[in-house]
Amino acid sequence: MLAAAGVLFPDEQGRVMVVRASYRAKHPIEVPGGGWDASDPSPRHTAVREIQEELGITPVLRELACLDWSRNHRRPPIAAFLYWADPLTEEQRAAIRLEAEELDALVYLTPDQLLPALAPLLSRRIGSCALAPRSAAPLELADGMPAGHTALHLRPWPDPVYTGPAGIAALLPPGGDRPAPPPPMDRETYYASRPRIRGKARMLFRDERGRVLLVRLTPWNDESVWVLPGGSIEADLELPREAARRETREELGWEREPGRLLAIDWMPGRGDELPRTVLVFDGGTVTSELLSTIRLQEEEIAEWGLFTPEEAQRLLLPPGAQRLAACLDVLGLPPGAGPAELLNGVPQSGSPVVAGP
Repeated sequence: MLAAAGVLFPDEQGRVMVVRASYRAKHPIEVPGGGWDASDPSPRHTAVREIQEELGITPVLRELACLDWSRNHRRPPIAAFLYWADPLTEEQRAAIRLEAEELDALVYLTPDQLLPALAPLLSRRIGSCALAPRSAAPLELADGMPAGHTALHLRPWPDPVYTGPAGIAALLPPGGDRPAPPPPMDRETYYASRPRIRGKARMLFRDERGRVLLVRLTPWNDESVWVLPGGSIEADLELPREAARRETREELGWEREPGRLLAIDWMPGRGDELPRTVLVFDGGTVTSELLSTIRLQEEEIAEWGLFTPEEAQRLLLPPGAQRLAACLDVLGLPPGAGPAELLNGVPQSGSPVVAGP
């Protein structure tokens, strides 16, 4: 699957910045950002790099606004990361230099102006971030629709009638009407050329004494590590919650509905290994009766065990141990709180260091 990152710039009036493509496009109004590149250590780095390229300034990033797991039959699935940024200072506004080949205008819009101007999927994604309290971030979205804890703050709403730039024409300068440049390659070739990531979905189960359920993988490459139950997301076929449910069924023999999303962890690739986005869901408390029904997937799982959080963190690899600690911290927060944003198990906030434009 692919990954992308965008940035939401609010202003003092509660509006959000959008930009306009400098050429005729099907959906010319968008938020600044773009695709993850293999040279980017994380989606936060992607967001900063894209703003430097498109606007000529370096943003001050804040919290991850949302992760939207998006599918479309015309393209590969995309994990879309959106970040809130600090409002631009007067100095930053004066320093903006739009990437002329791509963009020719920017404007701040209220939610009522914003939602009909954007393509439907982007409208749902940006609308969720704009309408939900920022204390709920990061939001969990699936194809732009609220999922998990996000549904406590938002209810699905019908897509507004799409107006595109026509609905905000009075707010935009003339432009956006030059012929689109010829594409350098066809759609299939372009998507085939883009770098890929993998997705993982895991479940955190605890027993009535607070012990954590871990499984030990069957030996592979002389390694047999302990992990939380779960595995790869079949991104073309399922959303993360569906993957967590399937993996639990396959590995443990349980039918279990994933609870709140506890962590979003970006794991950089090593060597030829693709980067991974690991999502951890709360599996809830399991009884001794349920534990007695475990039926392991023998070709993948060697054994299971219950461990105190301290014992579990000693058994897990370092990123997994840090991820578990973050998940347990989130469980101590109110149900409406968002998941932890992690990079290789380490909590993230603010802007990464990226070379200036």
